[in-house]
Amino acid sequence: MAVTTTPVDEGAMDGFGEGLHGELLRPGDPNYDEARAVWNGMVDRRPALIVRAMGVSDVIAAVNFAREQKLLLAVHGAGHNIAGNAVCDDGLMLDLSMMRSVRVDPEERTARVEAGATLADVDHEAQAFGLATPLGINSTTGVAGLTLGGGFGWLTRRYGMTVDNLRSVDIVTANGELRHASEDENPDLFWGIRGGSGNFGVVTSFEFDLHEVGPEILSGPIVYAGDDARDVIRHVRDFNEDAPDESAVWVVLRKAPPLPFLPENVHGVGVVLVVTFYAGDMDEGEEVLAPIREYGDPIADAVGPHQYAAFQQAFDPLLTEGARNYWKSHNFSELSDDAIDTAVEYAAELPSPLSEIFFGQIGGEMARVPSDATAYPHRDAEYAMNVHTRWEDPAMDDECIAWSREFFDAMAPYATGGVYVNFISEEEGEETLAYGENRDRLAEIKAEYDPENLFRMNQNVAPAR
Repeated sequence: MAVTTTPVDEGAMDGFGEGLHGELLRPGDPNYDEARAVWNGMVDRRPALIVRAMGVSDVIAAVNFAREQKLLLAVHGAGHNIAGNAVCDDGLMLDLSMMRSVRVDPEERTARVEAGATLADVDHEAQAFGLATPLGINSTTGVAGLTLGGGFGWLTRRYGMTVDNLRSVDIVTANGELRHASEDENPDLFWGIRGGSGNFGVVTSFEFDLHEVGPEILSGPIVYAGDDARDVIRHVRDFNEDAPDESAVWVVLRKAPPLPFLPENVHGVGVVLVVTFYAGDMDEGEEVLAPIREYGDPIADAVGPHQYAAFQQAFDPLLTEGARNYWKSHNFSELSDDAIDTAVEYAAELPSPLSEIFFGQIGGEMARVPSDATAYPHRDAEYAMNVHTRWEDPAMDDECIAWSREFFDAMAPYATGGVYVNFISEEEGEETLAYGENRDRLAEIKAEYDPENLFRMNQNVAPAR
């Protein structure tokens, strides 16, 4: 499919804009630069036009216009995707960030969420009724991109992936048709949406199952000196092997941030954070997590009762927008001693004070779902590792990217070979690792719903020929 760099004549663009309920922006318009900005500061692209959609009719109009004019189409939910796929050069950027409605049905325990909503939007509404669904760990993340890639967070071990809690979607496909997809209606399309990234259309709303959570939960970090990292991570690994699904204990290797519960003399010094979460009775959680809290000689222990919605925002200050980011990721079925040693070795040489390595414990309920039940295939992963390489000076780009790639290669012998699609910074063959054995079926579904590959600003699956 050809892509033009000068999209259409002015008359056609004017006529298109007049039919929108939302706003049409072009280079030079007052809000253009603000609208095209995304979370990753490394991404600086200039679309020929931006549609700020107010509803489904605007989405249909934008999809039809992009297809008819042979424009590259990028879809922006919250703009949080690390690869910057929410914005393109020269084409049409469809901005859904004005569509942020969240409607909770406390009796049915469901939430209907529009495509521009963030995790914070969903948590705010659902927690009014003591409900939640598994989402990510940074509240500014968009629900749409998170869900389309699979989605995991603190509740995943108890309630599964985000896609395991997805009941249905409304989606505008490449022919401009609004479809409803669920297990009973357009089931192949629904299968592909649950982990196939944005390959099949523009999802305008999601329907999720909700569960009783909080509003107060037991959670928080325990901080140890970096010199103790090997022993601490081994202890966490051994604890996690027999921990109940309600428990999730993650590990983060980084320089100590200026958190209020840390003494000033450790700020900027290498530490290991053991981040605990218990999705159940508070007293039971205290008992379950006791072996973690009683271990070693921590610098600080901030574990305690926290509001669930507040804890979902606890790490936002470490992942603010605008910094330069390059991420690498692996999945692990176990953390061997050699894998731990390698991670600790590289953590001692982090290329910037903002960078970190985290191992998120998953498994539990998500692992009980067959790998071909949804497009998300990585049901064998007990840990997802992400390397948040972050810095601010463009002069550090080469150094930081090279370090990330070297660390990724060093950890590969211990990994499953799978990669979480939402953690891929660029196309380097990793998209094949993201979809695994489900890729061929995804290509068949792609051929049915998007045979010309209109939706390719993603970790792309080419349509089967």
